Amino acid sequence: MTIKVFIVDDHYMVIEGIRSLLQQEASIELVGHAMSVDSCLSFLRNQQPDVILMDINLAEQSGIELSATIKRLYPGIFILGLSTFNQQSFIRKMMDNGASGYVLKNVTREELVDAINTIVKGKLYLSHEVARSLRAAEDPEVPLLTRREQQVLTLIAEGLTNNEVAEKLFISPTTVDTHRKSLLSKLNAKNTASLVRIAAQLQLI
Repeated sequence: MTIKVFIVDDHYMVIEGIRSLLQQEASIELVGHAMSVDSCLSFLRNQQPDVILMDINLAEQSGIELSATIKRLYPGIFILGLSTFNQQSFIRKMMDNGASGYVLKNVTREELVDAINTIVKGKLYLSHEVARSLRAAEDPEVPLLTRREQQVLTLIAEGLTNNEVAEKLFISPTTVDTHRKSLLSKLNAKNTASLVRIAAQLQLI
C-alpha cells in the first residue's frame, strides 16, 4: 500500500528537505504541501492524504490548533508533529490535539519513514529525543514549578534583572526575589548561572 503524505510547513527549505528525504521511498507518495492554514484546508476539501507532516510553529495559527481542526473535520487523517521544539508542553499539546506522533526536524530519513509507517498502523510514534524529554518531565527528580515560578525562570534565563522581571510581570522586585530563591532551592542551584544551566538540562526552559 502506498502511503499518501502531505507536508504543512511555512518554510520552503524545510518542505524541500522533507521531499528529498522521502522521494526515493517506494511506499510513500508525496501528494503536495501547504505553507499556510488556508492553503492546507483548501487542499483537504478536495483530497485527503493518509498522513500530514505538521509543523507546529506556523505563521498565522499554531500547528497544534490546526491539528485539532483537521482531526475534527477529517478524523481518518493521521498527523505527525514536526518541530524544532522539544519541550514536553508542546509535545503533550500536540498529542492532545490529535497527533499520532512527534519527531524533531533533525530527524533522519530512516526515522521519518519509520514514524510514518508506525502511525498509519494506528500506533503512536515518538522520536528518541522526544520520548526522553517526556520521561524527564515525568521524572520525580524534575521539580514541579508553579506557573509564576516558570514565568520568572524563563525571564531570568533571558538575562533580565529582578527589576526588569518585576516590570514584565507587574509584581514587586521583592516578590521576584522570593520566587528566585524558591527556584534556587527547588533546582538545588548555587547561583543564577547554575540555575539557568540546570533548568536547561531538565528542559524547564
